[in-house]
Amino acid sequence: MDISTRDDLDVLLRRFYTAAFADPLIGPFFTEVAGTDLDVHLPRITDFWERALFRTAAYRRNAFAPHSALHSARPLTAEHFGRWTQLWHATVDGLHQGPNADRAKAQGERIALAMLRRLGGKDVSTAGEGPGFVPLAAVELRAAA
Repeated sequence: MDISTRDDLDVLLRRFYTAAFADPLIGPFFTEVAGTDLDVHLPRITDFWERALFRTAAYRRNAFAPHSALHSARPLTAEHFGRWTQLWHATVDGLHQGPNADRAKAQGERIALAMLRRLGGKDVSTAGEGPGFVPLAAVELRAAA
């Protein structure tokens, strides 16, 4: 079943962030650096994705600013964004299939690349190694196709 409601997004995002918070590579950005409270963060990020997918929510925040602050405290690399993308894809695929699910994955890839570039990532094509890592080069090549 496809992503079709805000409730679908809430379930998807709660599952994604539970995995992201627990992830040894990117989890510390949420838990240690930002000190993210999921109950506070979830309505905001749900607004973001509701607007991105359905054009219905009134998300008016600057999505880049908190990532820039994180990057200033501890640099975010292509490996971090690649892991975020991998977890995002796995979570979407584990719950949904259809045009909105595909759009959510594609949008996640675009966001990861845009954030990395804005943060000054010089070489998104070769960064990262390790188990389970999805290099952003693969995302970049797909985006260019």
